[in-house]
Parts: sequence; C-alpha cells; structure tokens
Amino acid sequence: MNCPYASTLSGTAGAPLARSLEEVFPSVVTNRYRSIEDPTKVREILRRAEDFTPANALHAAVELAPATLRILARGSFALPPVLASASGPEHLAVRRVVAGFFSPAKVAAQGRFITQRTGQLCRQLREDLDSGGQLDLAIELAAVIPPEVMARMTGAPVPPVEKLKSWSRDSLELFWGWPDVHRQQKLARSAVEYHAWLRATVAETIARDDGNLYAALHKAGVDVKRIVSLAYFLGIAGQETTSMLIQSALFSALHDRDWADCGDPATGESASARVVQRVLLEASSVPTWRRIAQFDTELGDERFAAGDELVLRLSGGPLAESGDDSLVFGYGLHRCLGAALARMETETVLRTAAAILPHLKLAESKPSWSHLLSFQAPVAVPTRHAHERTQS
Repeated sequence: MNCPYASTLSGTAGAPLARSLEEVFPSVVTNRYRSIEDPTKVREILRRAEDFTPANALHAAVELAPATLRILARGSFALPPVLASASGPEHLAVRRVVAGFFSPAKVAAQGRFITQRTGQLCRQLREDLDSGGQLDLAIELAAVIPPEVMARMTGAPVPPVEKLKSWSRDSLELFWGWPDVHRQQKLARSAVEYHAWLRATVAETIARDDGNLYAALHKAGVDVKRIVSLAYFLGIAGQETTSMLIQSALFSALHDRDWADCGDPATGESASARVVQRVLLEASSVPTWRRIAQFDTELGDERFAAGDELVLRLSGGPLAESGDDSLVFGYGLHRCLGAALARMETETVLRTAAAILPHLKLAESKPSWSHLLSFQAPVAVPTRHAHERTQS
C-alpha cells in the first residue's frame, strides 16, 4: 500500500486505525464520511441492511478525476454489485454459492496443506537466516500462503504472487486510498490490467467446468461481469487482507515476545490463537467498512439522510478497550464468509513459523504501518537471526 499517511508506531495497539478515525483520516475523507465508532450503533447499522446498504463498498473512497475515469472506461473496467457490494435476493443467491466453497469442512481440510507449505517455506528461509541474511516475512511468507490457499478453496487460478501483490495493492489504494490525480492514473492502469487478466481467466475457468467457483456461479445464473467483479473483490479484499493479517500477527508475536510460546509444542496452539485474537481485536487488517444510508432514517439519537456515507469501526478503539471482538469480521447478512479460514490460516502460519524459526528476531523494532480507509498492516516484517544486532 503506497499510502502517504504511513506512521511509525509499534505494537498492535499503536496501529494507525486503532486511534479515533476522525484523527487519522485526511480531510478529503472526513468531509465525505461520517465515522461511527459506537459498537452498538455499528452493529445496528449492519443489521439494518435495507436501510444502510453496502452499495458504496467498491466505490472509490475519494472522487476520481475525469482522466482516471477515462482510463478505466477505455479498459472496460466495471465492478457491478455482487456479494460484498450487493443486497437483497441477488446478494443471497451469490452468497449461498460462495458459502459452499468456504464451509467448515473445507476450511479444516486446508490445515495440513497450510502447515506443510509454511514449513517448506520456513526451512528455505532458515538457510538464508543462518548465513546472516535478513528477511522480510511480509514478502517471503505472508504474501505466499493466502493466494495458494484461495486457489485450492475456489479451484480458480491466481496470478504469480509478485504480480498479484502489485495489482492488489494498487487497487486497494485506488479504491480505499486518497491518491492525487497523477497517482490515480497510474493505479487505474494497473487496475485495468488486473481486470483484463480476470476477464480472460474467468472465461477460461467457466469453460473448464470442473466444479470451480466461477463455473458454479455461472450455473447459478450469475452473469460473467458480476463473476469478474466477485473475482476482483476476492483478490484484493480476500486473500490480500489475509496476507496483511498474517504479517500483523507475525510482527505482533515477535514484537511482544510471544514468539517462543507460539513455537513451543506445548503452548503453540493456545499462544498463536491468543496473538491472532489480540491482533484482530486491536489492529485487524480490516478495521473499518463502509455503508450508505438508503433512506432518511434515525438510529437512537442520530439522524441520517439518504445518501449519507458512513465508515464503521470493526476493530480497535472502544472495541479493543472493551474486549469486544464480535464485529471483527463484520456482522449480519454480510459477515465475512472467509472469517474461519483467515483466523485458522493465520494461527497455523504463525505457529509453524515460530516452531521452525525459533531464533528469529525483528531487525527493526519500530517498523512503519500503512493504512487506507479500511485496511492497515505493518509495511514490512524485517527479521534476522537472534545473534545479529537488532536496530531500534
């Protein structure tokens, strides 16, 4: 995320969006959105899906310049409402199909692969560390596992990890950041390139008809444009947010000295679960989400006019202070279908990495955090062998 508002805070509680949202966002965002931080109000807004819709979930957080819109239009870029940005029967029909690919049984079946693949990567990394090298676990580990797991869960191909990472971060910044006009155009070209890759891939995957997600959606009557929109969302706000959660958990365990417990056979399972729970509560990779008021309505002592755009707190702030984790994956009809997978995947990667790399230390104790409207994570997780000198 090439966000100009990166901070240099450390510790999960110091994540940028753990603070008051009005203090963190630039004026171009606060002038457009009302920040809702009261958990009771957030829960009620998410429950009242007909009054507060997700129609703005995939809209740009700030107004895009005409030149940017022309680039998107020339590239046939479109994100019609589907799943996270849809509502009503259309949303439920798609959700039923997608939910089948993320059932508890299918999630549990990925545990062995995640353990084995993480172990394979960590043993390779151990050789570099033993030779005095420095490694960024955000790139070498957190970025690798989620796309491979997503491909296994959905039966749909993903691009090479380096390309996917670039496309995902560019799209996140374009639609959840506040880039200037020049930056918008660069990001738009990247989004068009990714969208074109998805259009071709979706067509090929539907034709393959081997039980994959795209073919299942097509059989359920979902048109190709909406399948591409869903594929786009799964890429940039599905696997990418899990990558961010993993790197936040790896950083937190190392920073807060939970690494040894996470790698210990006797305590690893409980310790890794505790670290991931803390990260979700204090510094989730998706600490906010958007809604828009469909009608003039009231909620307690607050009035909302039709068209009011809202940013809802899901993690951090008063939720972290009270220990309330009930909103970390959303609430109600649009609760994240990948919640169980993201949590299990992060705990498994953390536990396995800590067991194979027990002498790992942070190379920098205060790495920068980066954030957008709804996403945050440490920019990097630089590590080295414990016998090397750690920089402050």
